[in-house]
This record gives sequence, C-alpha cells and structure tokens, in this order.
Amino acid sequence: MGASLSQFAKSLTVETAFSVLAIAKTLKGAGKDVVELEIGDSPFESTSSAKSAGVDAIHHNQSHYCPSPGLPEFRATAAKFVREEFNIPAEAQNIIVAPGAKVFEQYFCEAFLNPNDGVLVFSPYFPTYVPNIQRRNARITFSALKQSHEFRPDLDDIERFIANDPSPKAIFLNSPHNPTGGVATKDDLAGLADLIRGKDIAVFSDEPYCHMVWKGKHHSLLAEPGMMDQCLSAYTFSKSYSMSGWRLGFSVSSAAIADAVGKMINTTLSCTPPLVQLAGKAALEQDKTEREQQMSLFREKVELLTSGLNAIPGFSSLDPTATFYVFPNVAPICNDLGITSHGLALYLLEGADEKFGVACLGGECFGEAGAGFLRFSCAEPNERLQQALDFLPTALARKDRVTAYLEKHPQHRLASPYPMP
Repeated sequence: MGASLSQFAKSLTVETAFSVLAIAKTLKGAGKDVVELEIGDSPFESTSSAKSAGVDAIHHNQSHYCPSPGLPEFRATAAKFVREEFNIPAEAQNIIVAPGAKVFEQYFCEAFLNPNDGVLVFSPYFPTYVPNIQRRNARITFSALKQSHEFRPDLDDIERFIANDPSPKAIFLNSPHNPTGGVATKDDLAGLADLIRGKDIAVFSDEPYCHMVWKGKHHSLLAEPGMMDQCLSAYTFSKSYSMSGWRLGFSVSSAAIADAVGKMINTTLSCTPPLVQLAGKAALEQDKTEREQQMSLFREKVELLTSGLNAIPGFSSLDPTATFYVFPNVAPICNDLGITSHGLALYLLEGADEKFGVACLGGECFGEAGAGFLRFSCAEPNERLQQALDFLPTALARKDRVTAYLEKHPQHRLASPYPMP
C-alpha cells in the first residue's frame, strides 16, 4: 500500500482552460478542425529584443544561480518601468522576480494569511486563487461582479466584508479582469484604498493585462497613497510581450514585504533563470513600440469577436473594455436548450459537428457568478475568429445534436433557468 495523499492534494482544483485545451488537442490529433479560443495565450511571437537578448545571454553563459529576489539590473529596470507607466513609487528593493505572475498568489497567501482569516474574492475569479487560499486554510467570501456594473468591484461589498467578517485579512483584486474584461476605475481604486488604509488588510493586485485596456488606461492600486505597505501587485511578460513560455513575472510591494517574499523564493525556487530576466529587461527597455503594435492587433481581435457575437441572437457582450477575452451572457440560449453554460462550451467543441469545433469555456469555470456566460479568448488569427462566428448559429440550431450530447453527458443538463440579462 502506497503513501496516502493529503486532503488538500485530493481536493485540489485546476485551471479549466488547460483541461479543455487537452480535449481540443486530442480532437485535433484525431483530425478535427478546432478553433481554439479556450486558452489565454498570445498568438504572436515574443518581442524581438527579448529573443535576441535571451540568445545572447545563453552565449555569454548567463545560466547559473543569481540572487533569489532577482538580478539587480532587472529589478532596477522593472522599478523604473512601473514608476513611469503606472506612477508606482517603486525602487529596485520593491521588486521581486519569479517564473510568471501566478506563483505570487501562493507567496501572497503565505505572507499574509493564517488559518481562518477572511479573504474577499471577486467572482468570476481566476481559478487558481481558491486553491492558493485553501493552502493556508483561510476562509473565502465571494463578491459577485455584475455585467450591469461593467464587472467592476463593488465598494459596498468591500465595506461589508471589512465590517462583518470576524477576521478580515485580504482582498484579491484582478484588474483588468480575467475572465470578464472589466476594469476597476481610478475612483474605484481610490475608494478601495480609503476603505483599507491603516487597517491590517492586504491586497493581492493581479495586473497581467495592464497593457490591454481599450477604454481609458490602466491604474494600479499601488499608486494610491499608503498602498505599498498593504498591497502586492503582480505583473507578467506573457501578455504584453508574448513571452508566456519564458515564464517571467515580477511583483511590487514595500521593501519589507518584498524581502519576505524573496525568502520564500529562496526556499522554493532558488531563483528565476538569469537568461530569462535579461530577456525581460531588454523587452522593458527596447520593445515598447513592438508591444503597442501587438496590443493594437489584440484590440482589433476583441472588437471583431465582440461585434460578431452580439450579432447572434441570445449573445450579449459589453463593448470591449480590456483584456483579450470576450465574456458574453448566453443565458437565453442555455435556458432554451436546457444546458449549462460549460456544457454549451463543451458541446460547441465536441458535439455540434463531427469535423469542426470551437473551444471556449463556460463561465462557471470561474465561479458561480460566471454561470450563464461563456469566455472566448482571441488568441487565433482573425480569419479563424470569423470561422468560429460563422459556425456558432449553425451549431446552436442543431437541437437534435444538443439533445444527443445531453443524453451522453447528463451532468451538463441545466437544473434551473439562469437569470435573464
């Protein structure tokens, strides 16, 4: 008999996008034509200076250990970047480097949460927030983000959380928001800062889509007075510089918090590969124009997909605000077909046609507040986006195939109608 797994390991949930990605790849391997709109990856090449600097770093033997918090030259460059772009008062000592932004969720929880502490999470939410909070045996309170409020955080919910939770300790904030594309305004952030300033409450500010704001511009909570001592923000090169496979991100916080997180990196990862950091440094210093060109192409994709979906009866999306996701309400379609929104997503991939499918995600993959929605990524060429749009009405009209799919997958039957938009 082997060693038994912990209860945490047995209960661990994962990011559903990768599960659907696996299904899509299997179907494609069997010959099916699948438009992949499930995964949040860039379709573009990594920016040019990043690539050349990475290759150069390999040739110059930059392949050994470096300080756990990051190379001094990268930390200085990242601090200058957030000062100039987001008005965050950062210096090199405020920067910590890691392989991507996701790992900072775990480090934030280890830095601030004790068992039974209360954590406010806005829902829909990025799926890995919950398991990282559960690692610390903390309690989660959800606040629903509503389409009628542009998927912006509700300050009244924050105030209630602080007033009513027996041990309010942390807030998870994601803006620009995945999956909805919502953006917390500067006034929203100022209001949040006023509610928590001087209290023993920390905020994880998740900002991977900081350059994908299509209305207005990105604002960070860290730019608000006093927030460096109560907030840890996370940034990644995956979206802005199309460097997802390089695995590079960094966080910004006070020197004391950065030092604590640096120790966590020391005891887990040792360090982030220097050659990757040097590639990121070059991207920050030299690839702004290329980055902005890619962001413009992303915006075009989002506008194409949003307008196309809104032309299909039963789909209702907000005008593009941020990110490269479109998050339409599809409750009328689900109610008519008697299928959950994630069931609908899987039907479009697996059951609607033998030779063609569209991979997307049901909103409930991001929490109960996402039920009745679909999330489409725009990470395909425009002509493929149009192919998906052309296919959807045909797929939805094949009610006999929906019935057959539900007979084979009864877990996706809709138990009760979704609220109508």
